[in-house]
Amino acid sequence: MHARLDASRVNILTRRGNDWPQKYPTIAKDIARLPAKSAYLDGELCGVLPDGRTAFNLIQNASDTGQSGSLVLFLFDLLFLDGEDLTAMPLVDRKVRLEKLLAGAPSSLVYNDHQIGRGPAFHRLACQRGLEGIVSKRIDGRYEPDRRPWLKTKCLNREEFVVVGWSDPEGSRHRIGSLLLGYYTPDGKRARGASDGSAGKLIYAGRVGTGMPVAELERVWRRLQPFTVDKMPLSEPPPRGSRFGSPLVLSRVHWVRPEMVVEVSFVEWTPDGLLRHVVYLGEREDKPAREVVRPSYFPAQK
Repeated sequence: MHARLDASRVNILTRRGNDWPQKYPTIAKDIARLPAKSAYLDGELCGVLPDGRTAFNLIQNASDTGQSGSLVLFLFDLLFLDGEDLTAMPLVDRKVRLEKLLAGAPSSLVYNDHQIGRGPAFHRLACQRGLEGIVSKRIDGRYEPDRRPWLKTKCLNREEFVVVGWSDPEGSRHRIGSLLLGYYTPDGKRARGASDGSAGKLIYAGRVGTGMPVAELERVWRRLQPFTVDKMPLSEPPPRGSRFGSPLVLSRVHWVRPEMVVEVSFVEWTPDGLLRHVVYLGEREDKPAREVVRPSYFPAQK
């Protein structure tokens, strides 16, 4: 997101070309208070939780309600300042100017600090703290608006989930649109040797379609045929809409008995208990479905 200041007039510009100062009035007001007549800044708008982690849904919530108190514009580049073009300067020098400009700025505007070197260790620390990942740039790089001279390295989680159904494919996709995934609540994990047939709730976790080549789509489709059932195996129906994917059309879903377990990678759990940015890794034939319980280190579903 870009922010442009010109004699107290502020533009909040998205990468799609939208100008939204009225959508984020607190951010716009605080930019107007910066000690400069004109400036052009580059940054990332984030919703920030009380523990300091970011949450994508807070941005949408702020847009819906007009309450933007949890939003922070993290600023990492300064392209123009009071008529001076800084784009040819090395990145580290531009950031020195940026840090000085933001000294004493309101809490909604934060200088995005950096780490030089030790990238792998920095990435591990980001992942340990539950962050989405890190962005790497050349310290001597000039600003090039038509290129992306940076690299995003995400933190990926890997877990097993029970397949509870599949959706019909669209277009030329083969056999399966996506697999519907679930997990059991902790009380469904029976003690070794138990035979009373007790089980916890089977909760919907999301969908996965990415990472499945045609041959695997065919194999999984055939593997699921003996498990098809008419009744949904979940304790509650999955949400039909989500801010992180296309709507789920239940009439195009084929339910199965919860027998098959697959492993996926994903970036995070959303606050409403769904997986985000999911990639299929393969079937786990060694894992009984009843043992698939959501790990306790993830936030509980609300």
